[in-house]
Amino acid sequence: MLDLETTGLDVAKDRIIEIALIKTAPNGEQSEFYRRVNPTIPITKESSEITGITDEMVANEPTFAQLADEIAAFIGDSDLGGYNSNKFDIPILAEEFLRINNHPFKISERRFVDVQNIFHKMEQRTLAAAYQFYCNEPMENAHNAMYDTKVTLDVFKAQLERYPDLAKSIPELSDFSRQGNQEWHDFAGRLAKTKDGQVTYNFGKHKGKTVEEVSESEPGYFGWMMDADFPLYTKQLLREEMERIKQKRREKREGENSNLSIEDKLAALQNKFKK
Repeated sequence: MLDLETTGLDVAKDRIIEIALIKTAPNGEQSEFYRRVNPTIPITKESSEITGITDEMVANEPTFAQLADEIAAFIGDSDLGGYNSNKFDIPILAEEFLRINNHPFKISERRFVDVQNIFHKMEQRTLAAAYQFYCNEPMENAHNAMYDTKVTLDVFKAQLERYPDLAKSIPELSDFSRQGNQEWHDFAGRLAKTKDGQVTYNFGKHKGKTVEEVSESEPGYFGWMMDADFPLYTKQLLREEMERIKQKRREKREGENSNLSIEDKLAALQNKFKK
């Protein structure tokens, strides 16, 4: 389980100022990680009012880049969970790692369990109400990262005990706690996936069209997205999809060329270099 406090609410621009993680091993053993972080950008007034954390309080703390290896080592190959984490905490964490060139931590190689989505599907309440409902306890220190993480973990455990028909495996919980029935490809919901695994745009004039289809009808759309203010993780996945499409096209061309006769190949070369 994780909880982040940040400079603001913009996934693409804002930074972590406090991070708390509780790792639970299969045998139930738990370990904790907590640090305040220098975001290297100003904390918004609204965020300071909510979290109680000011610029001065994190000025001498390490930056995320300085903590990245330690955080990645603590997480290891664990899956990730939290409260509203699919929409906020995990995308923010992904952005922080992607700002570090070539960091080996892969956010996509794990499952995500969003306790809020489980709660909303079962009861539809806030975290404070979830804590009261499931644990019969009031929240007393909201927006302290470690406190919120512990409350979220308590709610998750109570959910597992309360609903005997609720899936117990991480893959099933990940599917169940995903918001809605559509499979998003990125955290921001700008990209989606069809049942047969094709990546589609999930917004704007090309919503519902595959990336491959749009790359043929409007090749410049990919470049526009790369230059626009979209999250780094969205851009990374889109870039990977375009590389897959290009490789598919290369293989198709090679296959077609292998079936050409020597005369046809010579004619093709002559046409290519013909002035």
